[in-house]
Order: sequence, then C-alpha cells, then structure tokens
Amino acid sequence: MKKILYISYDGMTDPLGQSQVLPYLSGLAKYGYQFTILSFEKKDRYQKLRKTIEAITEESGIVWVPLSFTSKPPLLSKFYDAVRMRRKAFSLFRKHKFDMIHCRSYIAANLGLQLKRKKGAKFFFDMRGFWADEKRDGGSWKDSSFIFRKVYRHYKKKEADFMQEADHIVSLTAAGKNEMVTWSSYNPRVPISVIPTCSDMNHFSLTSAADKAKGRKLLGLPEGKLIISYLGSVGTWYMLDEMLQLFSVIKQKYAGARFLFITHSSHELILSRLQKYGLSTDDIMIVEATRQEVPVFTKASDINISFIRAVYSKLSSSPTKLGEVLSMGIPVIVNDGVGDVGPTIDTIKSGIVINKFCDEEYKKVTDRIESLLNLDPSYIREAAKSIYSLDTGILAYKKAYETVFSGS
Repeated sequence: MKKILYISYDGMTDPLGQSQVLPYLSGLAKYGYQFTILSFEKKDRYQKLRKTIEAITEESGIVWVPLSFTSKPPLLSKFYDAVRMRRKAFSLFRKHKFDMIHCRSYIAANLGLQLKRKKGAKFFFDMRGFWADEKRDGGSWKDSSFIFRKVYRHYKKKEADFMQEADHIVSLTAAGKNEMVTWSSYNPRVPISVIPTCSDMNHFSLTSAADKAKGRKLLGLPEGKLIISYLGSVGTWYMLDEMLQLFSVIKQKYAGARFLFITHSSHELILSRLQKYGLSTDDIMIVEATRQEVPVFTKASDINISFIRAVYSKLSSSPTKLGEVLSMGIPVIVNDGVGDVGPTIDTIKSGIVINKFCDEEYKKVTDRIESLLNLDPSYIREAAKSIYSLDTGILAYKKAYETVFSGS
C-alpha cells in the first residue's frame, strides 16, 4: 500500500475542498492508496463543518491533519503558515515515511519539492493553474509594487523548479499544457496529465420537470418564465457587467425573465450595477447556498451564464461550475479564451460560446435561446459525462499515480 501525503493550502471545509479534493481522494483510497491530508482551515468554516469532514475522511480511511489558516497581516501571515506547514509535514514524514507528496498548487508544491530533495519521496505537482500569473492578472500582485514584482519573480522561479523536478504534473486544461510545453522550464521527461475539474454526478443529478418546479417554488420564482442562473463568486475574474448587459437584451424578448444569482459574494456589488443596464431588483434574485442547496436552486433555471475574463492565466482554468451545471442537464452561455471551455462546449453542443461582448453579439445569443431550451437535458448530461464525471477524474488520477510508481 502506497502512503501519500496530500498537502493543500485550501481547506477541506472550503467549497473546493469538498468538491475537488475529498471526492477524488475517497475514490483513490478504494484502490489501496493510504492518504494523510494536511490542510489549512478557516476558523468559521472549520467550526461549522469539522464533523462533516471528519465523517468523510474516517469512512474512507483518510487521516486529516487540519491547521488554522492565517490571514493577517497579509504577507507575514503567509510566511507564518509556510513555516507551520513545513514543520508539520516533516514531522508527519518522520512518522509515516510517505512514498509520494501530492501537492495542490504552488504553496504546497514548494514543500513537496523540499521533501523530494531531502527525503527522496516522489513529488506530484497538481498545478491547478498558473497561480503566479493569476495573482498578477487578478490585480493582487500589482506590477507597480516593487515588493509584488519580486514576489512574482520568486514564484515564477519556483514554478520552473517544479516543472523541472516533478515526477508528474497535472494541468486542468489542454490549453494550459500546450502553453507549458513552450516554456524554457519544460522538462519533456516529466509527464503532464490533463485532468479538468470534475463533478460528482450523483450530487449534481439530472434536472427533471419536478426538480425545476421544486426549485422555483422554494425560491418564489414564477412558473413558465425564463430563468437565467449564475453560480459562484462575483468580481475579479467574473464579468458581472457583461452578464447583466446580456440579460438586459434577453429581457427585451423574454418579458418576465429573471436572473438568479447563487453566490456568497456581496449582494450590494450586484445591486449597484442594475440601474446602469435598465434593470431593477424585481428582475433578479440573489441567494446563498450550501453545497447541498446548490443543485436544488440551480435546477430552478433554464440556462446558466458564466463570463470569465480571458487573460493569460486563464489558459489553465477549468471552472468547477461548468461540469456541475452540465451534469444537471442545463445548457450554458459562456465566452471563449478560458482554458478548454469554448472548444468543449462547441464539441459537445451543449451551449453557446461568444467571442465578443457587445449588443450585436447579445442579440445573436438571444435569437438562439429557443434552441437551447429545446436541448434534451439527458443529452447534455451524457455529453458531459466522459469529460467531467468524477469517476473519469478518479481513473485519470489513478493512471497518473501508476505512472509515477512504475517509474515510466
């Protein structure tokens, strides 16, 4: 039995921990891998969800070692957490002698590389995305700041080390992999697997007429009217203005249409933009949802919209929400230039991909809405299954693990 230390600076009580870490590891544990998870947990979420995560890990035979996430002061807190992460990881290694360190993103990978160099463990770099470039593209690391320019260069150098010395790399997208192989740091001897963010298709089950009616009744949304949904955070990457502008054009043809936001982001951020696009509070609904509530509320909608800024770092992005929405058989309206989103939707014919953000394009989209409403939800779900199902993702990780341990 291979022993694996999984390191994540994200928490298992975070939404991504629950959707993009635990389901995979629980599945892989059935193939004989023994996992210890080292993660950093936000205080409020940890207090609320600790027992839930403990139940999941105990059922799968996973050892969970949670540390507290520190957020203040901004830079020093990260250094403090990195020191604590290193101490705990080396302590765990002395006790368990892990065969491999599976590192989620760059903060964890820095430690995984140290453990490879000092202890000889295999180093599995689960890249997740171009993290340093995301920080710069998103404005967190501003080029105008001397300190953040140095931080960016530091992590780009680290990234080159990870690329050179990893035993295996996971990219979320083929677009990201194609970009990486052009980098000077690319090591052709290191295998790169493409594994998109997958979805638990049992949790995000196919939408029935009864499901849609139930969701609308719970939310107080009208029967027989067009409901557009948006799922996830608002701001930074997510193009709120453009989505509202499209909705305002849709409403010209579909009177009574409503825009349902399922988000934990600031309500005020959304409400403050309405007047600009001739919309009122009667045209939208904003709700927060637990993981259990997300599919219930989303199923109230006919179509899901997601526009994401197509910046350089988003070549490596695989939006979690896409697989979830398609699993429920709901068609999508998305923009091109974000990872493999555009080519995937064009291939499986389960939505509309736009290339420009303007009234002319929005009118074309509106004219095609009827065709989206006529798509068979079962077809959408089945088309997405081979790409986004959790079972597919687990098998892809199993194959990658086997590659590492076979020495090939």
